[in-house]
Formats: sequence, structure tokens, C-alpha cells
Amino acid sequence: MMTLYLRKLQPLGSSIRLLLENAREGKFNFECRMQMGRLHNFSMGAYEEIGPGGDVKMNHQEFQKWHHGGGMVHALARVNSTAQIEVGAIVHSKAMIGEDVLVGSGTIVGPSVTIGRSTKIGYNVSLSNCTIGESCVVHSGACIGQDGFGFYVDELGIMIKKPQLLNAVIGDHVEIGANTCIDRGSWRDTAIGDSTKIDNLVQIGHNVVIGKSCMLCGQVGIAGSATIGDFVTLGGRAAVRDHVLIVSKVRLAANSCVIKDIKEPGDFGGFPAVPIGRWRRQIASQFRP
Repeated sequence: MMTLYLRKLQPLGSSIRLLLENAREGKFNFECRMQMGRLHNFSMGAYEEIGPGGDVKMNHQEFQKWHHGGGMVHALARVNSTAQIEVGAIVHSKAMIGEDVLVGSGTIVGPSVTIGRSTKIGYNVSLSNCTIGESCVVHSGACIGQDGFGFYVDELGIMIKKPQLLNAVIGDHVEIGANTCIDRGSWRDTAIGDSTKIDNLVQIGHNVVIGKSCMLCGQVGIAGSATIGDFVTLGGRAAVRDHVLIVSKVRLAANSCVIKDIKEPGDFGGFPAVPIGRWRRQIASQFRP
């Protein structure tokens, strides 16, 4: 008798009982799997077989070689026929990939990920719990939609993981650099506005909202739940504290740190970040005889 391991079990009542009965009777056929796909918050293809030693094994029979590129695509993924899935890439169930999309070798497109048309995904990218718009570029090694860094501390000092259940939403014409990480949301979706450009090695925490046409240079770090307006530029290694608001049309000098809201447009620098003229006077005063 085949034993099934079902992830993300919800209180599904009679529906899940039907699935388990079908499994016990060896009737776990295509129609039954389709019924699983209609269950609320249940990822088709998330069932796995437990081997004799207790090891969890994915049922690879659900994946098929894609005709354009040679990658592997789940039977319940929706992929436009013009999309190219390169050898070594894997597209999981319920993923939706638009026309003229390129998915590079080694990339994993997780369940329920959506990729808009003409978007290019580089090598070894990890996509989960996210929507990516049209005509975007995601460079090699980027990770989008993984859990954010959030924990509770109980009365005994033990850290308990905070649920991270929402998504990351990437707009149109966005470019994301190599090895950049964008976490999914916990109380609101993490969002990147249209035409924003993000350099390599940038960290964007959970619940961060960034407006349109922003520019984030290398090694920028934005802590969770920060809100950034439109046309904002953050210089290399700039940092933004959690829950901070930065209005539109702000430019932040490299190595600066924002620790409180910036409510007026302009240029800022320093740690803590202050208007650029004030920061320059602070620096000049250190070198006066």
C-alpha cells in the first residue's frame, strides 16, 4: 500500500478523506489529482511518496521535458508555447509562464509563480511565492519569494518563527541583479514598482514596498516593512531601517543609513542620514585645524 506524505494540509474535511481513500485503494489517478488541484491552498504536485527508509521522494512522473529548451515542466503548469525552458530548469505545478519568456538552466520556478511575457530569467534563479511582470530581467543567482526574517521571542527567550504567508510582486520592466534577495511578505506583499532597477547583492526584506523608477545600487540593504516612493536612488551599501518611510525623489549617498522617516525630497547622506549640505559640513569640520 502506497503511503502519501501531504504538505500544507489544511482542514479539508471530506475532500482530503476522499483523496486518502483513493490512495489506499490504488486509485490515485489523474482525475483524483485534478481534484487535489482544486482544493483551497493545496499545491498540486506537493504530494510525495515516502520510501522504505522514511525518505521523501517526489513523484517525477508529473514532469515532462519541454519542447523548447529541454527543461522539465509539471503537467499542471501553464506555459506558453513560445517560452523557452532551458535544460536543467524546473517549472512546478500551477506556475504560469507567458509568451517569449526565457528561463535559464538551473532555475527553479516554484508552484503558483507567475512570469509575464518577454521576461528573461538567468541561471540558477529561485522563484517562489511571487509574481513577475512583463519585460523584466532577473540575473543569475537571484532569489525571490522566500520567507522573510521574522521571529517572536517568548517569555523563556525562545525564538519562534513568524508566519510568512504572502507574496512578492514585481512590476513591469524591472531589472534585478545577480544574487539579490527579495523576501515574501508577512502582513503585506513585498512590492517592487515598474521600471525599478536593482543592482547585484541587494537585500530587500519582507513587506518592503518600493515605488516606480527607483535605482538601488550594489549591497543596499532594506529592512522589513520599509516604504520607499518613486524615483528614489540609494547609493552603494546604503541601509534603510525597518518601518521607515522615504518619500519620492530622494537620493541617498553611498554608505548612508536611514533611521527615521524622510518626508521631503532631496539629497541625503551620513549615519544617520541628514540633508546632504549638513552632512558635508559635518565631514569638513572633522578636518579643520
